[in-house]
Amino acid sequence: MIPIQNIYYMLSYAFQVLKEQGYKKVETEEFENTAELCASILAKGISLQIKRGILREYIPVAESRSALRGKSEISESVKNRTVLKKQLICSFDEFSVNAYMNRIIKSTVMLLLSSDIKKPIKKELRRLMVYFGDVETIGIHRINWNIHYNRNNKTYHMLISVCYLVIKGLLQTQSDGTEKLMDFLDEQRMCRLYEKFILEYYRKEFPKIKAEASLISWQLDNEADDFLPVMRSDIMLSYGNKTLIIDAKFYNHAMQTQFDKTTVRSAHLYQIFTYVKNKQLELGDKNEVSGMLLYAGTDEVIQPDCTYHMSGNKIDVKTLDLNCNFSAIAEQLNKIAGDYFVGGQNG
Repeated sequence: MIPIQNIYYMLSYAFQVLKEQGYKKVETEEFENTAELCASILAKGISLQIKRGILREYIPVAESRSALRGKSEISESVKNRTVLKKQLICSFDEFSVNAYMNRIIKSTVMLLLSSDIKKPIKKELRRLMVYFGDVETIGIHRINWNIHYNRNNKTYHMLISVCYLVIKGLLQTQSDGTEKLMDFLDEQRMCRLYEKFILEYYRKEFPKIKAEASLISWQLDNEADDFLPVMRSDIMLSYGNKTLIIDAKFYNHAMQTQFDKTTVRSAHLYQIFTYVKNKQLELGDKNEVSGMLLYAGTDEVIQPDCTYHMSGNKIDVKTLDLNCNFSAIAEQLNKIAGDYFVGGQNG
């Protein structure tokens, strides 16, 4: 079980904006569940966004009017008989707060207001929604999360990401068809957060080490690459002539058991081995490439802690304990960097 406070720290690395002054209070608050944490982050974020200015976009509008505005829709006017009222249906763009991202935020807040979170947080969210009075809600199952960010709306990135976690990670359907918020993020969403947290931790705390989630090219003997899957690493750390490829895994059961024998998950081991060998061939013999399966700790008795040497490359299978103070989590991540990269340590 991961303490709620650690999820905040993971989010704060995944979204560096949470380290800004306006979010500092969240770090010291006590939360009974993840829904409360997300609601508190949203409340702080929306408040800051209101001070900056709520996003406005040109929204296409079509309405019957007695005075012409924009483009007149003659056929629609005849079809709807608005001419009998001496009106025309006009289509035009209106600069409005009813922007798509504002609609996502309001819909998420309305969902949180119906959930089991503290009254003070609900009160603050209701107060903030006054500024969203002209914003419509949207069906939460119809939201298009493929949103393009630019310099005009980049401050919404973290807010929309938290909305995604609430709607996709905290929502579940009950047997009677109604919906409720879960007290925890599901395995799939936690896996994405876990990967992002580790990557951004190394980017922030180890600036000398190059940290990226990069593609790994297949090292082929010919150019026939049809139907080959893309190899994208979760985290690739590079310093000098050393490279460490980390595959971050968040599972309720880290190991697999067959015929009463517990082993490392075969698919995961095959995957990291393939990544390492192809990267080694790409970089050449003068470079040292290693791999690591880094599992989030579970409540199971056996926790992965193995080192293998395979065809000239080192592959570790390790556990990151998240059920402890965050300083202890940082120590574990620091040790990984220190063990692999002499000279690349943080200050």
